[in-house]
Amino acid sequence: MKTFKFFQYAYLVFAALFLYDAFFSWEERGVMSLILGLTAVFMFFFKKKFNKKFDNQDRK
Repeated sequence: MKTFKFFQYAYLVFAALFLYDAFFSWEERGVMSLILGLTAVFMFFFKKKFNKKFDNQDRK
């Protein structure tokens, strides 16, 4: 279960990298980096909710 939590926070790292890239290279590939960064943020919150739901099922 610890591996899932690691990957959950890895999405935040990738989001930070993509948003940093979108900010500093807007003319070249900024839109794609922005989309990928926002998707990574969404995936973090989705995985967080899913893992919490999964943990609650294990405890019942």
